[in-house]
Amino acid sequence: MPGRTLAAMRIRYVDAFAERPFTGNPAAVVVLDGDRFPAEEGMQRLAAEVNLAETAFTHRLPEGGPAGWALRWFTPVTEVAMCGHATLATAHVLHTTGAATGAVRFATRGGVLGASAAGDGRITLDFPAAPLTRLDPVPAGVAEALGTAPLAAYDTGPDVGDLLVEVADEETVRALAPDLAAVAALEHRGVIVTARAADRGTGDGAGYDVVSRFFGPAVGIPEDPVTGSAHTALAPLWAPRLGRTELTGFQASARTGLVRCALRGDRVLLIGSAVTVIEGDLLVAL
Repeated sequence: MPGRTLAAMRIRYVDAFAERPFTGNPAAVVVLDGDRFPAEEGMQRLAAEVNLAETAFTHRLPEGGPAGWALRWFTPVTEVAMCGHATLATAHVLHTTGAATGAVRFATRGGVLGASAAGDGRITLDFPAAPLTRLDPVPAGVAEALGTAPLAAYDTGPDVGDLLVEVADEETVRALAPDLAAVAALEHRGVIVTARAADRGTGDGAGYDVVSRFFGPAVGIPEDPVTGSAHTALAPLWAPRLGRTELTGFQASARTGLVRCALRGDRVLLIGSAVTVIEGDLLVAL
């Protein structure tokens, strides 16, 4: 077939922040042959064809540098600077296929990110904590877009690029039915909406401490099932209020998911599992 790629170039669909298939957040992962990315146009077209929240592309880097792999992420409509669940999915693929062992470091637009796998398959991501800046007053249009009055709003910095909005309680988060066109018109990649859990946060891993949802229609993601990057902002927001550095976030999407977080100074560890559900060959050149 003209333009057929090498059979070694595989694409895998992985459910990230998931203990079993068809939960958590699906991402596609392409481990590239060679030592460079294909044309950006080709990667974006494949991401649009896949039509998941993120498609990740990774290739090896020369030995001796700060990272062993290069990594980029694309939504169906654009490249993003930071993504947690597709990083977890990529680390899962590298470890389960034997392409990498031990700790893996990725060179990304958001800096060097670490990922290490435990014996039980859980993966710990090492991400920068989002620098939060409180926006006072809350930006115009936010209450109307979400359909509820925010308690506070925060900018999450250039890498995450989201608006973090605190609302009254968990019930409010779960009941949100935002005007997605109005959300897309806000000047951020997406909107994270959060509240403290309703008497469920135990701090011992048995429950969850905070609840959130993520809406990103401006980048082709009406609602993201489980958003790792959002928790780099949620951890520094909630950890001081809870009086501890470790917490569990529950994302109240239709698929749901738990993200275990540990705040370590200006870094956040994100801990979760992943499951590969589909694997196949790419039959077109990128």
